[in-house]
Amino acid sequence: MTSLSRKVAVLGATGSIGTSALDVIARHPEALRASVLAAGGKVDALLALCEQHRPEHAVIADPAGYAALRDGLRERGLSAQAHCGDEALVELVSSDVCDTVVAAIVGAAGLSSTLAAARAGKRLLLANKESLVLAGELLMHAAHEAGACIVPIDSEHNAIFQCLPPAAPGQSGGLPYARAHAGLKRILLTASGGPFRGRTRSELTQVTPEQAVAHPKWSMGPKISVDSATLMNKGLEVIEAHHLFGIEGERIEVLVHPQSLVHSLVEFVDGSTLAQLGLPDMRTALAVGFGWPERIDSGVAGLDLLAHGRLDFERPDLDAFPCLRLAFEALAAGGTAPAVLNAANEVAVSAFLQRRIGFLAIPALVEDTLAALPSTPASSLAVLREADALARRHAEQAIGHRA
Repeated sequence: MTSLSRKVAVLGATGSIGTSALDVIARHPEALRASVLAAGGKVDALLALCEQHRPEHAVIADPAGYAALRDGLRERGLSAQAHCGDEALVELVSSDVCDTVVAAIVGAAGLSSTLAAARAGKRLLLANKESLVLAGELLMHAAHEAGACIVPIDSEHNAIFQCLPPAAPGQSGGLPYARAHAGLKRILLTASGGPFRGRTRSELTQVTPEQAVAHPKWSMGPKISVDSATLMNKGLEVIEAHHLFGIEGERIEVLVHPQSLVHSLVEFVDGSTLAQLGLPDMRTALAVGFGWPERIDSGVAGLDLLAHGRLDFERPDLDAFPCLRLAFEALAAGGTAPAVLNAANEVAVSAFLQRRIGFLAIPALVEDTLAALPSTPASSLAVLREADALARRHAEQAIGHRA
């Protein structure tokens, strides 16, 4: 029996993480209720979710879909109020219609609503990498000021969250999420290696979007799947870990672990290493986010180590997968460099999925953009947005020259 009672806004409800979140919510009707569902442009999919979960509010990001959403809700006899656009989403997550926000909008589009949830002091289940990569200092400061509880939903950061002891009263501003402390030596992020683990750089020249999206362990959207194939996903997670746990890049390492059962490890100065293990299913991390410090059923089976037999670990190949190196370099440069890295990567991945560039052009474009736009201090969200826009423009122009 649980004492939980949460009203949840699921941002990115029609995506893979949103679908997993709603699955966990549906398992706990007395404790969890989806009060807000938000999607990008898939009106029919959003309407189907509204029929199933009966939220009070439904938001479509694309204004062109508003009339179809409004009329569809009315035709189905649903009482949910229709909204459109980012401003409506920011207003909802800042209000008392929800106390918990699943931030699963992909890309920079999720930044405003994620920051709004943090500033409103909500429990924030953070799956939007870009919020931390673009504006990690701003987001963590907002959470600190408002007393927001950030629970990372990336399996790796969620593992670290579970392995690090909670902050003691009076430490880390009294925030209820785990933070690094004096006894922490290093963090070890694990990576599956993606679909091309073991291939040399020369073997990656003819990779297709279909091959890159076919992840061997996780079910994810196309953009994140390509990021996993290039190891940029892991690079972004290094930057996230720096902000979430207050630890410098020199104490963050990456291990390739193809079984995807050990989700990350934390090493302490006394020689202890703690790891969190489980089957590769996002519902585990989401259940931790909804329930913490309680434990609730996620729908995921326990881990049978005898059935799996072995756990392997390898060093990442930075020659074949230079995106990971570029992310460490952007973190070291600081300021606007991570925002430039992220923006250039989004443009490059989109171009690859559209078959406008090849697989190896993704890191080449990112490196070119970082070189062209040296880091400047990230003094405000406006500065970061400008860096994001400049990086996108530069990357698009570079793609045009390549074509």
